[in-house]
Parts: sequence; structure tokens; C-alpha cells
Amino acid sequence: MAVTKSRKISSWTLLVISTITVIVLGIFYFGGINNPGEEVKDPTYTGLLLNWMYILFLVTLAATVLFAIWQFITLLKENPKSAISALIVLVAFVAMLFITYSMGDSKELQLVGYEGEHNVSFWLKLTDMWLYSSYILTVLIIVSVIAGSIKRSLNK
Repeated sequence: MAVTKSRKISSWTLLVISTITVIVLGIFYFGGINNPGEEVKDPTYTGLLLNWMYILFLVTLAATVLFAIWQFITLLKENPKSAISALIVLVAFVAMLFITYSMGDSKELQLVGYEGEHNVSFWLKLTDMWLYSSYILTVLIIVSVIAGSIKRSLNK
């Protein structure tokens, strides 16, 4: 029964979020532009799209942290060794983020016509952190898939 309830909740959540996303994208793409006739278009509802993406990111981040804490507490009660392993993975992930942030370049970019406030050291290093972390995680995923396939074929 619990699995059925979880599936219903997750299905409804996916449906609601997908519907809102389609509506926001429709408003963004068909809502007009602020500077007609110019070469670079400035959509009217860019802020709405960015705010929705921020909301989705923050909800995903909060859910990930809450479920990770919940899983750690559950594992700590049932199997402390597995809980410590999970904690080591979390510490390694945080260390990777710190290292990739430190590797980031803080030199301001020379962007013609950009008047924004995000061309500063913090945002540039943060962007590099996410890019480098994505590269590392992608390589780790590929290595894991290959290693898992090799292990599975050797066990047959």
C-alpha cells in the first residue's frame, strides 16, 4: 500500500511541476519581446522563467538534503557501517565542491554590452565550480557504468 501511495504522490507531483513548467515556457516563448527589431532579443518574461528555475532548483536541493538526512538516520539505526560509508561519500562530495571552487578563475570577463552584476569573482568561481563538478561527476558515471558492466560480465 505504501508503494502505491508513494507512486501516486510522485506521479501527481511530476504532473503538476510539468504542467507549470509547460505554462511558464509557453509564456516565455510566446509572451513577446521588449526590444522588437533589434538583433539580440529580450523576451518579456525572462524573469518569470528564471524565477521558476530557481524555485525548482531550491525545492530539489531541499528535498535532496532532507532525504539524505532521513536516509542517514535510518541507516544509522539499522546498519551503522553503511551510514558511515554514506557519510564518507557526502564528505567527499563537499570536498570536491570546495576543490573545484578553489580551481575556479576569478578574473572578470570582458563582455561587450553586459551591464549586470554577476561578473564578479564569487559568481565566476561558482560557475566554474559547477562546470568542473559536472565534468568530474560525468566521468565518474561513465567509469561506474563501464566497471559495473565488466563486473557483471565477469560474474556470469
